[in-house]
Amino acid sequence: MASVGSRSWRFTAAVLAAALLASGCNTAPERPLFFDPPVVSQKGVAATHEIYIATTRRKADNPKAVFDGRRSQEHAFARIDVSVPAIHKVGGLEKPKGKSPDPSRYFTARSITAYDGISTFSSHVNDAARRDGGRVLVFVHGYKTPFDAAVYRATQIVHDSGYDGAPILFTWASAGRAVDYVYDRDSANAARDALEELLRSLAKSGVKRIDIVAHSMGTWLTMETLRSLAIAGDRDIGGRLGDVILASPDIDVDVFKSQMRRYGVPDRPFFVLLSDDDKALRVSSLIAGQQPRLGEYRDAKEIAELGLVVVDLTQVKAGDSYNHTKFADNPTLVTMLGERLRNGDKFDGDTEITEAPALLARGVGTAAEVIITTPFKVFNMVLNQ
Repeated sequence: MASVGSRSWRFTAAVLAAALLASGCNTAPERPLFFDPPVVSQKGVAATHEIYIATTRRKADNPKAVFDGRRSQEHAFARIDVSVPAIHKVGGLEKPKGKSPDPSRYFTARSITAYDGISTFSSHVNDAARRDGGRVLVFVHGYKTPFDAAVYRATQIVHDSGYDGAPILFTWASAGRAVDYVYDRDSANAARDALEELLRSLAKSGVKRIDIVAHSMGTWLTMETLRSLAIAGDRDIGGRLGDVILASPDIDVDVFKSQMRRYGVPDRPFFVLLSDDDKALRVSSLIAGQQPRLGEYRDAKEIAELGLVVVDLTQVKAGDSYNHTKFADNPTLVTMLGERLRNGDKFDGDTEITEAPALLARGVGTAAEVIITTPFKVFNMVLNQ
């Protein structure tokens, strides 16, 4: 017999799913990323990060918001410098409040530089990447993500993970509202060619390695793009594709299997971070006719046999009530993510399969069992925080 809490959650999910299916897109109100007067103080600031932006969003009517949730046929490119307060705690996301944010307390956008076209943009990214070994990180956000939230999340991941390459936020036209799931899914669909063009341009510019971290609906966009590259005979982007990390993937399991069959077994195993208690993916599954989503799928062995490393984070604490952003808001997980990205070149071939999971699982949560499944072995680890 189902518990009262379980029945209550299913009822809530059903109501939300009905609202999502019935809604049309109006996009969230524009939220300013910059403020008047411009923030210049460096007091209480831990670091300032250069976040490169590639987007399919339309320019906002309010210049301070920069981009909104509407789609644009013209792709835009920029760099936004964002400072992180010294009081920041790993896994936290201290978003600005009020009309004049305090950089000693909140993430703060400092300046923006626009680039005229993808070639100029990629050249600047390559110049920045050269300072740190020629590596770039492309972060692809998920559903219900306004532009400002995407910028802050990308900055937080870069800062907390300690990534030492050039970070790029690929931000597609999410409406930023819970009721616009279908609009967001179509926006992600419309952004596939733009992401492929970005990856090809980065490779052409001379960067040595391209790591990809994708979250939620952004994982579907990423996999569709990699599938397209595979069909074109360039699945590893000229040998430059590094780690691919799919966090809380909002992809139908059968669709993912089809994508992987077309892509083939990766030379470097992709990492899939899933959690059986992901409430956001339960709603997505309900919308999709009760078809399971990859990020909540229970048969890790079946997925691992496609040539992947599956990390089950079900018992790991989340920072949000939906358990959907564990990869970024759990302090030890985001630190672990950075360690994985920094040490990726040390693992090749068989060593990747046998040793990388131990690196991934180091220090995750109080009495949290992390189950890591590879094509050849299952690791059950109970770790102390």
